[in-house]
Amino acid sequence: MHPKDLQIKDFSYHLSEDRIAKYPLANRDESKLLIYKDKQISESVYQQIANQIPENSLLVFNNTKVVEARILFQKESGAIIEIFCLEPDDQYPDITTVMLQKGKVFWKCLVGGAKKWKEKQILKHIEIAGNTIIFSAERKVQIADYYLIEFNWDDATVSFAEILHAAGLIPLPPYLNRIAETSDADRYQTIYAKYDGSVAAPTAGLHFTEAVFEKLNEKNIETAYLTLHVGAGTFKPVKAEKMDEHEMHAEFIEVSVPLIEKIIAKLNSPIIPVGTTSMRTIESLYWLGIKVILNPAIKLSELFVNQWAPYEIDATDISASTALNALIIWMQKNEIEILITKTQIIIAQGYEFKIANALITNFHQPQSTLLLLVSALIGDDWKKVYAYAIENDFRFLSYGDGCLLTK
Repeated sequence: MHPKDLQIKDFSYHLSEDRIAKYPLANRDESKLLIYKDKQISESVYQQIANQIPENSLLVFNNTKVVEARILFQKESGAIIEIFCLEPDDQYPDITTVMLQKGKVFWKCLVGGAKKWKEKQILKHIEIAGNTIIFSAERKVQIADYYLIEFNWDDATVSFAEILHAAGLIPLPPYLNRIAETSDADRYQTIYAKYDGSVAAPTAGLHFTEAVFEKLNEKNIETAYLTLHVGAGTFKPVKAEKMDEHEMHAEFIEVSVPLIEKIIAKLNSPIIPVGTTSMRTIESLYWLGIKVILNPAIKLSELFVNQWAPYEIDATDISASTALNALIIWMQKNEIEILITKTQIIIAQGYEFKIANALITNFHQPQSTLLLLVSALIGDDWKKVYAYAIENDFRFLSYGDGCLLTK
């Protein structure tokens, strides 16, 4: 069956409120770990995950950092206007460029309390390095369910990243139904988070500690890092009955030549992405390589992965090694050390994995594209895995437990 013909109702299960982890465990690596291998299920904890991974494997992590994307403006009347930064305006080539903007920036945003926003601008005063800065927001246009917002601040030496750090709040997933607390600023980040840009954490990595990394290293399990800036689309429900009517969200990815070289060197060993974002990125690399092979003169602006590309391009006879090497050659020819582009790839049943052999991930919402990805890896056994997790008191979603799923 073509993934376009999949019906989202077939990827549902009953998730009761008490199974959703509202808070993380005190110690990251004490979270439970469900192991699915050779169609059998067993249990462990993240402290012992190195015991479950073959020697010489490569784990691929997403080092994006969650930004304080929720901004609250209080009007003189006391009314609160909440602005949630979804993604930068299309005029910017990448997230890093946006975060470094000074004085003014444009973002696509959700607005809570929009009916109370009557004036042209709303203002707030924020403190940065002992200086008071006037920070304002102005609605430019409404498009579908979001607004294009122009943010301005009166200090041209301050970047938008600094503004968010000072003015914003960590954007917890909506299903937690609670306000972010001080502890979330630390716990809703991986310990290796590096590059500002996500509005949601790559939650599979929240369980990893320095002690876990030490055990991985002792077993000669290598690690590598890429960047996919997670957008709010990760929480976007699939409202269409059939997947061909669903528009997958696009997200910025950043990958270096050394990372691609490391993946090529490990193609004969298990390559295990940590999280669906890492999975989507490394699989997208194959299809970027295919596009370069099919069109060696392709421009950077044309080099991205749309959601149905893997199902519409015939790449049967092209190996992962060939595709990845072609991508490196193209990057070197174009003097690109770090490739920054977008992927809209949708991985669902019917997808043929090119690079990944397994996946470390959390438990996902019913009828989500993340659950579709899991089903692509282990087929209909996702139902068995999720039933086991519910029956054995595993904690679900962002702050919950996780699983190691082998193809």
